[in-house]
Amino acid sequence: MSGVVLAVDLGGTKLEAALVDTEGDIFAGTRNRVPTGPESTPERLTAAVRTVVAGALAALPAGASLVGAGIGSAGPLRRQDGTIFPVNMPAARGFALCDAVTSALGASGLGAVPVHLGHDGECLALAEARWGAARDARASLSIVVSTGIGGGFVIDGRPLHGASGNAGHIGQTLARGHGATLEQVASGPATVAWARAQGWRGEDGPALGISAAAGDEIARAAIERSAVAVGGALADAATLVDLDVVVIGGGFSQVSDDYVPRVARALAEAAVLGYARRTRVVPAALGGEGPLVGAAALVPVEVEGAGARPSP
Repeated sequence: MSGVVLAVDLGGTKLEAALVDTEGDIFAGTRNRVPTGPESTPERLTAAVRTVVAGALAALPAGASLVGAGIGSAGPLRRQDGTIFPVNMPAARGFALCDAVTSALGASGLGAVPVHLGHDGECLALAEARWGAARDARASLSIVVSTGIGGGFVIDGRPLHGASGNAGHIGQTLARGHGATLEQVASGPATVAWARAQGWRGEDGPALGISAAAGDEIARAAIERSAVAVGGALADAATLVDLDVVVIGGGFSQVSDDYVPRVARALAEAAVLGYARRTRVVPAALGGEGPLVGAAALVPVEVEGAGARPSP
């Protein structure tokens, strides 16, 4: 059996780990998840890392060799020392995530393997560019619209890191006409909060989608407000980077069947230049597995034949 990678994905609502093969497939029975949240502390996250890593490694297939670990995390992050400073987990800022994963690997008795860190938007972008909806693109941006909003660029098959390794944090850019960040305007919780302030009585994104489908005008306006804000930000990104395609994933992007087409229309209306207006906007192809599979793709793995991957 060929090499196996441990993939770890840390976000604002959950931490999960799994084993992934060199074709980008998750081994059955290896995916383990624990909840996180804005109150997560380094101590709680250290314990959570040990739990999910031990759970994944307990199902390591017979004869398999663990060749490395890839970590995708909410950011910003500092690659040189493996620490993270997540916007949505203030109590965990400065957490040494790479050290925690390395320690959990050591406790497993499997020996030392290289550990690679990237932010979660980068991991999604890498996965969608290699195996998903941006596979044929020369320049792509993949974003998540969920509890938060984040993204990552892939140019000519390689993730764009930027000077500090944090390129792609589109959710922390200012939304056009709002005086607030895109995440504060267009994320799932922000959109629900806006709808409730207008008199809608539901509690969450799925309920908002149901209300919109039933014709509730406030719910429909809230979803449109989110899509227009996202489309405006993507128009700016497409103008600056000259993108072939934007891939949109995340739970809130599924709030309505036409959310992604609404974003596409908003991008085309907001973009000034023709090449930016031609940027395609498509739904993610890998679903909820994208960030986790992309974390595994951070690990350079040399395999013979069609499954070979370039190193990020």
